[in-house]
Amino acid sequence: MTETMEDILHPGEGGASDPEFPHAPDGWSRESAMGLLGEESLTASDDLWDTVRALQEYFAKNEDHINVRELHDALDEKFHHKGGIKFLYKLLPGGPVAQGCKISGLEPPPGSIDTSFGSVQ
Repeated sequence: MTETMEDILHPGEGGASDPEFPHAPDGWSRESAMGLLGEESLTASDDLWDTVRALQEYFAKNEDHINVRELHDALDEKFHHKGGIKFLYKLLPGGPVAQGCKISGLEPPPGSIDTSFGSVQ
């Protein structure tokens, strides 16, 4: 049996990754994301999957240093032709970074979720 370099570098994965999401983290699947979409009361769309791909790619390329402000600006630039961040907030009302990371199988960067915001306790 001939092994590819991918098989050697990532044994046991068996090529189960989705080719449409080349930067997806280990264990992430479109099916798991669909389950989260239901929990978040969101619907799947091409725009949403484009956002997931963009987040996964950003995290893969910047894994050593994730800066919320830079990520926010990168998303704004990538989706500028559709309305930028304003468009993404309509798509992901829980926040394109916080909610988008959850759906993308990524750990939201520090500062992207403020659990005290709006708290009355």
